[in-house]
Amino acid sequence: MNKLTRNIFIFILVIIFIMAFSSSYFSLSMDNLAYVLAIGIDKSDENKLKVSFQFSTTSPVAESGSTKKAPSVIDTVEASSLSNAINLMNNYLSKQVNMSHCKVIIFSEELAKEGISSEIYTLINDTQVRPSSNIVITKTDANYYMQKTQPQLENLIAKYYEIFTNSSEYTGFMPNATIGEFFNTLICKECEPFAILGGVIASNSQNDQSSNSSSTNNAQRDYSIKSSHSPISGETDSENIGVAVFKGDTLVGELDALETISFLSIKNKADRFLISIPDPTTSNSYIDIYMTPENMTQIKVDTKTGSPYIQVSLRFTGRIYSMENNENYLKPEVLELISDSCDSYLESTFSNFLYKTAKEFHSDILGFGKSASSNFFTIEDFENYNWLDSYQDSFFDVDVNTSIKSSMLITETNS
Repeated sequence: MNKLTRNIFIFILVIIFIMAFSSSYFSLSMDNLAYVLAIGIDKSDENKLKVSFQFSTTSPVAESGSTKKAPSVIDTVEASSLSNAINLMNNYLSKQVNMSHCKVIIFSEELAKEGISSEIYTLINDTQVRPSSNIVITKTDANYYMQKTQPQLENLIAKYYEIFTNSSEYTGFMPNATIGEFFNTLICKECEPFAILGGVIASNSQNDQSSNSSSTNNAQRDYSIKSSHSPISGETDSENIGVAVFKGDTLVGELDALETISFLSIKNKADRFLISIPDPTTSNSYIDIYMTPENMTQIKVDTKTGSPYIQVSLRFTGRIYSMENNENYLKPEVLELISDSCDSYLESTFSNFLYKTAKEFHSDILGFGKSASSNFFTIEDFENYNWLDSYQDSFFDVDVNTSIKSSMLITETNS
């Protein structure tokens, strides 16, 4: 055997040796880890935390190719801090808690109202926690919310946690809020944090609204819902509708479905959404319009005085989605009337939402401060303006321009 052949032989043996033992080491490491899919944080007695961990009972590798429902378990521990809770769970499980596959972090409303900066900083400081993990504020206990989250159309709870925010793009009923973005806005001097508003579906009796409400308001009632107060029923009891609004690290308010549509539209995070607007051709009637933004929201902020003046301009195309047997909807002059009605309705809706964030919540969750900062020559000048406190004195001017079209199918049929 010549020297070259011998070296090649030795090299191949070394590669085989490394691959064999690295595989064993990998398997051993996975056996010693407890993979967290979700973590829920509640307030407990004596200013302690009650932390719930939802674990996968199979490894992430096994889950990825599974076609059966993969079970999970939820274990809870009380501790003085989140770090101590993780440490106690490590001992309880005789395995090391691993957060690298954690998809969602859930805080109870009760705890969020007292401030969650300590927990946010702890999680962000953990290199295993992904900034893309979603953050949910639930109107119930976080532990109860986790127990009631049983996806119907997914075999893996991990998969459900990964995709459940996708509907924000085509309904506008909830944001895609991550802990990374929450942390960035928490330390930001130009904006405020927000999170997904979660909850558990209440009984029908709790969801029933006054039977004396006129039919005129029925279309609007569909958009005044939020988590724990919706008419939905099914096998899954948890739901996510609305936005949890923060001032600093403290929960200060909630947005319903229509206000969430307003938030995501102005923030350029809604690809499309359905709304019901007053029908200008028929009194006490509403039309369903499917809206698509035409371009990015145009924002101008005037900071010449202590009361910011904010101009917001949006353009949409809309298609009539639900119609009665009425050929007037095909006439250009009627479509123009509907466009005008849509403009007026959205301008009023968006304006009400903006004034609510400023006057009621005092929270710039839209980040108008980033546009306002360009009015100042130095960072010091902007900081002296104290944007986050000045925002509550803001005035708004909203301009909406929509182009409404009738149903393509009906238009082509009658042309």
